[in-house]
Amino acid sequence: MGPLSARLLMQRGRPKSDRLGKIRSLDLSGLKLLSEHLDPKLLSRLTQLQELDLSNNQLETLPANLGLSHLRVLRCANNQLGDVTALCQFPQLEELSLEGNPFLTVTAHWEKFKAALSPGDEAEKAQADFVKSAVRDIRYGPESLSEFTQWRVRMISEELVASGGAQVREADIPERPPEAPAAQEPRARPVAVKRPDEVSLNLSPNKRVCTSSSVCVEGSALGSDGSRPALDLEPLHFLQCHSKNNSPRDLETQLWACAFEPAWEEGHAGATSQTVATCGGEAVCVIDCQTGIVLHKYKAPGEEFFSVAWTALTVVTQAGHKKRWSVLAAAGLRGLVRLLHVRAGFCCGVIRAHKKAIATLCFSPTHETHLFTASYDKRIILWDLGVPNHDYEFQASQLLTLDTASIPLRLCPVASCPDAYLLAGCEGGCCCWDVRLDQPQKRRVCEVEFVFSEGSEAAGRRVDGLAFVNEDVVASKGNSLGTICLWSWSQTWGARGKQSSLAVVVLARLQWSPTKLAYFSLSTCPDEGIVLCGDEEGNVWLYDVRDLLSQQAPLPAAPQAPTQILKWPQPWALGQMVTKTMVNTVAANRTFTYLTALTDSNIVAIWKRQ
Repeated sequence: MGPLSARLLMQRGRPKSDRLGKIRSLDLSGLKLLSEHLDPKLLSRLTQLQELDLSNNQLETLPANLGLSHLRVLRCANNQLGDVTALCQFPQLEELSLEGNPFLTVTAHWEKFKAALSPGDEAEKAQADFVKSAVRDIRYGPESLSEFTQWRVRMISEELVASGGAQVREADIPERPPEAPAAQEPRARPVAVKRPDEVSLNLSPNKRVCTSSSVCVEGSALGSDGSRPALDLEPLHFLQCHSKNNSPRDLETQLWACAFEPAWEEGHAGATSQTVATCGGEAVCVIDCQTGIVLHKYKAPGEEFFSVAWTALTVVTQAGHKKRWSVLAAAGLRGLVRLLHVRAGFCCGVIRAHKKAIATLCFSPTHETHLFTASYDKRIILWDLGVPNHDYEFQASQLLTLDTASIPLRLCPVASCPDAYLLAGCEGGCCCWDVRLDQPQKRRVCEVEFVFSEGSEAAGRRVDGLAFVNEDVVASKGNSLGTICLWSWSQTWGARGKQSSLAVVVLARLQWSPTKLAYFSLSTCPDEGIVLCGDEEGNVWLYDVRDLLSQQAPLPAAPQAPTQILKWPQPWALGQMVTKTMVNTVAANRTFTYLTALTDSNIVAIWKRQ
């Protein structure tokens, strides 16, 4: 293929036009193009170009002066790119494809490095030299992110060496962090007090690799014969990506919620990826669980984020193509819902939802644009975000207002009829609302309050954990000390009649921490039959309840022991001795491949199931 021509660009451009300045999408894939074929003077005439496909060519680099200021989508898969610093010239870039460029990968650098080794070279020194050379020689991204690039390359290089059976130098990763005085026992709080001394975070994530692959497991199997194997979990990463000023000494920023990104390509709407969003302090982070890399970070100075929730919208591009787009909603102290375009790293919409802090968010599982917000103003509002326009702008509208008698803490659409009923765990108990949109009332009071018979009056009111285990069984926590309750939605609702207060039909109880502290959020993996919950000692309680729910009534009256208790390696807090720390919330993706836990002392922990 020779140099590009204006005629070729008009033939391959869309929409069809005799003027280059009107082309918005251009396909130059499979033309065997070399880097010198990309004529900046010619391409700069594509003043409205938004989508460019350069895949399946022979490009080694991109010219630094293409002038495509409106470019949003760039596909460069299956080339020979070894340096993509030129990407900084595309300020509007949102989507980038670089698959199949071997010289961009650390693996390719490792292969070249090994080929140059002499047979007599000492293995340990060679491995250390490889890490140094990778950090020095591999270039990726704009110069403004050079520190992040070097850090990322170092992490991948060290993990690559370790995965090959070699050991990274002990000087790089200490076996034990130094001891420090024991920290004061923390106390949970529903709303964090805004601290005026908080400073903006650096963009570069502060990652620490887990120093041990062993994990302490306690607890007994749930089966009567004790034969169920333990859930084998390997700790992958401990991160402090929410730290003030990126300081490893920050153990005060509290983390409140995490949620896994939808993965629609896996075949059904309930699927999730290995990407998790976490929130705490003034930051929302999006983390790749496999690598431990913070892919994106969004900050809102003066905000204190309490909740995040994902949805996946079907949008139509300006070129007329349909695509799925993951949107992350985040909210907290200021009562605002921020809709984040994760890939592009900016906020594309703000809903002034409540005058007081928002405790939690929840998207409808059946309507991708419907979002519930629950606030300390004792209201739950259902919003329709609508589909964003070509500039990614939202026009949200309010559909329903649900009044609560106490502060709502957790939201959960009823699994078997999510368009009809919404459950909420509140400071005053567990309540249910009719959320059907074909009803005339746009402001509604609680339809039914659920009553848990056991526990003292003070402890038996608050419900601070709520999730469906399957289509019928609900897991809830907070109604009685030291237990998690499993109860049947269908059996409970079937006995309703005209009652406004219903006693739940309890199926089983799970033994949990006897702590009097509150606001530990439980979660479930419905496909795996697993319930998870943190505690005040830094542990994660895991329950495999499949055998329990398949047993015939009557079930054992005594609370069932956890399948196991996951204990974090101690001292684990990145060089600080922390004897006690609360696991505020824990979540796993749908298949329980990855598990993420957040603490009140600014630690994100990630495990992988073996």
